[in-house]
Amino acid sequence: MHAWPASEVPALPGQGRDLRIHDTATGDLVTLAPGPVARIYVCGITPYDATHMGHAATYNAFDLVQRVWLDTKRQVHYVQNVTDVDDPLLERALRDDVDWTALAEKETALFREDMTALRMLPPRHYIGAVEAIPGIVPLVERLRDAGAAYELEGDTYFSVEADSHFGGVSHLDAAAMRLLSAERGGDPDRPGKKNPLDPMLWMAAREGEPSWDGASLGRGRPGWHIECVAIALDHLGMGFDVQGGGSDLAFPHHEMGASHAQALTGEFPMAKAYVHAGMVGLDGEKMSKSKGNLVFVSALRREGVDPAAIRLALLAHHYRSDWEWTDQVLRDAVARLERWRAAVSRPDGPPAEAVVEEIREALANDLDSPAALDAVDRWAALQQESGGTDEGAPGVVSRAVDALMGVAL
Repeated sequence: MHAWPASEVPALPGQGRDLRIHDTATGDLVTLAPGPVARIYVCGITPYDATHMGHAATYNAFDLVQRVWLDTKRQVHYVQNVTDVDDPLLERALRDDVDWTALAEKETALFREDMTALRMLPPRHYIGAVEAIPGIVPLVERLRDAGAAYELEGDTYFSVEADSHFGGVSHLDAAAMRLLSAERGGDPDRPGKKNPLDPMLWMAAREGEPSWDGASLGRGRPGWHIECVAIALDHLGMGFDVQGGGSDLAFPHHEMGASHAQALTGEFPMAKAYVHAGMVGLDGEKMSKSKGNLVFVSALRREGVDPAAIRLALLAHHYRSDWEWTDQVLRDAVARLERWRAAVSRPDGPPAEAVVEEIREALANDLDSPAALDAVDRWAALQQESGGTDEGAPGVVSRAVDALMGVAL
């Protein structure tokens, strides 16, 4: 599966700082100091109802991670999946009376278009669940053969007790885990499971649903968590730098994925930091497919909204915060974009070195994008009030905003 084209990242004078970021597993800020190649896995979409503002906020956060690393002169090995077969996708296809593969292809194409418009840097590897099945099956067999998985009426489940570190990502108690498991794709009430929290690794073929050859597992399709584990281990290996996604993935998805990988390899941890973006709401509720209260990037683009303004609307909120999309949020972003473009349209202006360093410092400090915006706002206000004599400073600021925040002025 192909990703989307990369926008050019301008080179800046000097060098960025190592990233300090909040790790869900420890509950603290950690300083990441990867080697020459930083490794990041971000969980992708299930391709229906793409791309809503919650998606955009999540991928904006991890785009900033990449940009901070690139500014330190590192390379970035970024991997993202597409869950192009799963119950919610099949249910939507059935509801709309469309072929599930056609729906997945259409929504994935729309997601690519939105990511391109928003200048999100693409992953090096963009892998669909279906194309990953040949690598998933052997992992499930290994877990089964090691006693870390078991069969139940043809389905194969992972035993959470096989990983002594289970619970170390989300730190939830059993009651909370059981509740979230039921809400987020699990089946804690299924009779016969060794532990209600045990997640499915391989679902035996159901009538009327797609299935693939699972070798000794029989025909079926993969569970949600093992999909990401297979892709991450194949392309990044254990101990990669960041596992990322929305905060609703901390449990069960990232918790279960970590346990799958740790049971498979005997190594710990799967990722050095588990980083989660906050939820975006609308009209007082979390924006979600199930509620139908979605604001789509593509719809805003069709209305003529500049993608740079959408990006600024996202950047105005700290990535870990839960926030609400409103018309005023967008109006503020459009006005900011106009101010910034006016400020960089002159041949000279106030010195740029300080603002570039302020942006770097803000983003290296747990991706504090609101502070980075404030730094550019102050420079733009000086430009409007009194201008400056530093020839080329507007160009430096423009390149910094592009390189570090993905906003083209």
